[in-house]
Amino acid sequence: MNLLKNAPFNIGRQKLYEGVAGNLVAFACKLSFQSGFDGFVGFTAKTKLIQHYIDTLGAYHFGGHRMIIETHAAKLLVEKYFKT
Repeated sequence: MNLLKNAPFNIGRQKLYEGVAGNLVAFACKLSFQSGFDGFVGFTAKTKLIQHYIDTLGAYHFGGHRMIIETHAAKLLVEKYFKT
């Protein structure tokens, strides 16, 4: 993934929509599964968001600013946002 970011009106306590970033990441995970990559998704995070991504997306801090979403966390995200 590259440049995951919320619109200015959708940041903080007064945000307009809930779960936009999670939905986008879940979609990337879904595409990863469909492409034969077992749900793995990699991305670069801003320092202040690393712990947030660990807590909310189940991401793994790979080192530096690099993070990955592994199969188990990807499956949970896809199930949460794409109920079938």
